[in-house]
Amino acid sequence: MIVVSDAGPIHYLTLIGHVDILSSLYGEVAIPASVAIELSHRNTPETVRALMSSPPPWLTVHTVSCLDPELEFLGKGEREAIVLAGQIGADALLCDDLAARQMAARRHLSVVGTLGVLRDAAIHRLLEIRAALDRLSTHTNFRASQDLYVQVLQAVLNELGQTPAP
Repeated sequence: MIVVSDAGPIHYLTLIGHVDILSSLYGEVAIPASVAIELSHRNTPETVRALMSSPPPWLTVHTVSCLDPELEFLGKGEREAIVLAGQIGADALLCDDLAARQMAARRHLSVVGTLGVLRDAAIHRLLEIRAALDRLSTHTNFRASQDLYVQVLQAVLNELGQTPAP
């Protein structure tokens, strides 16, 4: 399986110490060169820059040569990730940006966000979902509604046949 990611999921998963679940879930993760540059920027947290200074074998950087004018309203990383996903026939696009997710869906790309990655990892027993969600909400600037966090937790508990703690 191969997925393409924009910067967001890799950034956040690195900050909470769970970036390696990407290889466990998907095998190979491809990113466009613009995403690699964004993740290596001097204003990016050191842990994320360290990942990019010596990327793991499952993380590959690709040059995207043909861009789509229909995507110009998106950030460069999102644009290139959508194009790359289409070019290589990716199984999914990892992306949190709502507009990018909508454009990817219009192109019949399967889209998974950071919370979806955490949900799937928890269902595969690769992490403890409560701790991961807590770390995401308290140690990063990731933003999602409390309702969405509760939905993810509930989905994991339901899938694992567990009941929520009071």
